[in-house]
Amino acid sequence: MIDRRAVLLGAAASATVATTGLGSAPAGAAPAPASDPAQRARLDALYNKMWQAEIRHSPQKMTSLGLDREAGGEWAKSKLDDRSPEAFETHMNGMRETRATLKSIDRGKLSGLDAVNYDVADFHTAITLEGYDRFKFGEPGYPRAYAVNQLDGVFNNTPDFLENKHRIESKSDADAYLARLSQFATVLDQETARAKAGAAAGATPPDFILDTCILQLSKLKAAAPADARLAKSIGERAAAKSIAGDWQGRATTIVERAVYPAIERQIEELRRQRRTANHDAGAWRLPDGEAYYDWGIHLFNTKKMTGPEIHKLGLEMVAENTAEIEVILKGAGKTRGSLVERINALAVERGGMYENSDAGRAKVVADANRQIGEIEALLPRYFNTVPRAKVVAKRVPVEIEAGKAGGYYNHGSIDGTLPGTYYVNLRDMSDRSVVGLATLTHHEAIPGHHMQISLSLENERVPLWRRKLECSAFVEGWALYSQTIADEMGIFEKDPLGKLGYLQSELFRAARLVVDSGLNWKRWSREQAIDYMVGATGSSRDSVTSEVDRYCLIPGQAPSYKIGQREWLRVREKARTALGDKFDIRAFHDAGLLAGIMQLGVLEKHIDAWVVQQA
Repeated sequence: MIDRRAVLLGAAASATVATTGLGSAPAGAAPAPASDPAQRARLDALYNKMWQAEIRHSPQKMTSLGLDREAGGEWAKSKLDDRSPEAFETHMNGMRETRATLKSIDRGKLSGLDAVNYDVADFHTAITLEGYDRFKFGEPGYPRAYAVNQLDGVFNNTPDFLENKHRIESKSDADAYLARLSQFATVLDQETARAKAGAAAGATPPDFILDTCILQLSKLKAAAPADARLAKSIGERAAAKSIAGDWQGRATTIVERAVYPAIERQIEELRRQRRTANHDAGAWRLPDGEAYYDWGIHLFNTKKMTGPEIHKLGLEMVAENTAEIEVILKGAGKTRGSLVERINALAVERGGMYENSDAGRAKVVADANRQIGEIEALLPRYFNTVPRAKVVAKRVPVEIEAGKAGGYYNHGSIDGTLPGTYYVNLRDMSDRSVVGLATLTHHEAIPGHHMQISLSLENERVPLWRRKLECSAFVEGWALYSQTIADEMGIFEKDPLGKLGYLQSELFRAARLVVDSGLNWKRWSREQAIDYMVGATGSSRDSVTSEVDRYCLIPGQAPSYKIGQREWLRVREKARTALGDKFDIRAFHDAGLLAGIMQLGVLEKHIDAWVVQQA
């Protein structure tokens, strides 16, 4: 069991391993040469300081990790994250201090996990500050181009956070919910002000992103205040725990008098921007936009690549994946029509389509949960260590599904008591069939995001700051690599439609490289990008449209899936070649996952060191 008080006080990077064995050295590994004790102590102290700064900056992160329910953490459960420019400036100034201290530590005297810890912090602080100092719009220090957008930010995430992360077990929890609900109006106004400042700096979102945001915001306030989930949620949950009081009535007053007016102010600002917005799509439209794209590529992929390199690589991957799919389709007698027409025809022929109804949507969620159980049973063949936390599949809330991806994952609590959630978007049932669901489950849940992220959160051997680190090439690369693992496990041996879906998913991620670079380097229009992706992948126009809009918002992130997957496969085969008969896939996965989240270059150095130990 995690010592949660030690967590809040800042457990050292060298914290002892839990009784599950999580984070222990892979079987047969020789001990790594010891780091210099003085340099290690300084690095541990720095990581503890980084963690304290992180949780002070984000009380919502404390709640998401379950750390707001212990002595020393109660302050957090009544607060939302401060989204003001002043709060970001304070956080970034702390990162400058972190970087200065890091550079005073002798990297040459560190080894093993200590060296990994140093290198991860070195890259992260450098790339974040590079963007924060240069680009004065969007998310500070992160390549999300618009403060108010269709995917992230306050209006999208806070209702879900209050419903699914803020626990209500007592009167103090219910009071804290109301406090957070009141602050929702404040942070909405903060984001509105930042959106206005971004537009003044020359970074008005394109018209189609504004249209989606206005639609989502309008849906968020469509219900009468008393019927809003923001009000009903606390009423239902307080009643279930027999907590006396008119909680729904009090929440209704806050929604009516504070939250809905703040939503309307945000809508009005977006409508103001919409009157002069243009239809240009890519990062090149932004101030210093080409440099912004280069920064996004470097941050998300953790290696420097160019738009032309990504475009060429994507085209090669698309051709390779398409050829594999054509073998299956032609073998099934599907030789006429577009890719999507033939895939759908095969799915219909073999009973692989879901009804466009409430019953059909319920079956999708039920099937996703069944698939989680099926893949769990096969894990011991490829993994020594599995997370304590469970994962459940749910539908994306209707209010926000318009701008959300086809599927995504939200982690549980750090102690494993709150499960992870795998969300399936059921907005457009024409794009949701048996063909692709299994691979989506493997990517978002097991052995993908849920396994990697939960193992990271639960790993007491890794500093807390690194357990929740954003590193797209590692995290998304693992999730895409895990699809390959599921295929290697034999999950599709009796599921030819599932195998087709796996290959179609690989094709979809390959096309992302082409489209991301097409939009942000070649200056494709939104329509060019959508047409290419529909034609190349066979996905529906509706789902592709939300994907393309995402690439306009966070340029450089979409390639990280394939770039990361290729790196996981490359370092695995490099290790297999070096170790020969000594190579154990389960030990490799322990080595890769139990050292925490890291950049791709750090991953290769870490696996190289592991190979030496194994040999």
